[in-house]
Amino acid sequence: MACDNCKIRAQYDKNPKSLIGRFWHFHTKFCPGFKKYFNSLSAEQQEEMRKHYDLKF
Repeated sequence: MACDNCKIRAQYDKNPKSLIGRFWHFHTKFCPGFKKYFNSLSAEQQEEMRKHYDLKF
């Protein structure tokens, strides 16, 4: 899936406070593609992403 190799997500990983990084984090709240990707992950991977990216869902 594209979310695995997302260039915007890579920008967030480099610098979460950058404009692009903040946009990526904001967009995860409503993007149907990201939610589908997230739900396709195992429970352990989902928990890791929640902690690493401070996701609220």
